[in-house]
Amino acid sequence: MQAKHSKNCYHNENILWRNHLSTFKLDERIARDSELITTLGLCQLRLQNDKRWPWLVLVPQRNGLSEMFELTPLDQAMLTFETNMVAEALKTVTRARKINIGALGNIVSQLHVHIIARNEGDACWPGPIWGFGSAEPYADTDKRDFIKRLTGAL
Repeated sequence: MQAKHSKNCYHNENILWRNHLSTFKLDERIARDSELITTLGLCQLRLQNDKRWPWLVLVPQRNGLSEMFELTPLDQAMLTFETNMVAEALKTVTRARKINIGALGNIVSQLHVHIIARNEGDACWPGPIWGFGSAEPYADTDKRDFIKRLTGAL
């Protein structure tokens, strides 16, 4: 006896995919320390609330993952594409000398990618920013202006 295939399998997979996104849970530390700018194809694009560096975070909307290799091959390609797109826009907007990209996850295990604009003379150039000092929140007008310029470059 041959197994029956649902003639509606695309519809069922589409519902599962939408449910997956609607049940996505963002780590509370990422939510607390950043603001949602927009949702791209795979990731939430978030602004880290620290004006010392133009600092963005991409969070793939997939639950329970902490490593890039745990993504499907298609999601890996999407993450690479979205990372490069955001990094290029950030470099354009900030005219940074260097864009740092990192996925550490030692404190927050939920898979996320940091994209940070760096320039000579910034708060800890040329060293790493991790664990340096205390975050300095954006003023609302500065944050809105930065987000507007960044989304315009995307």
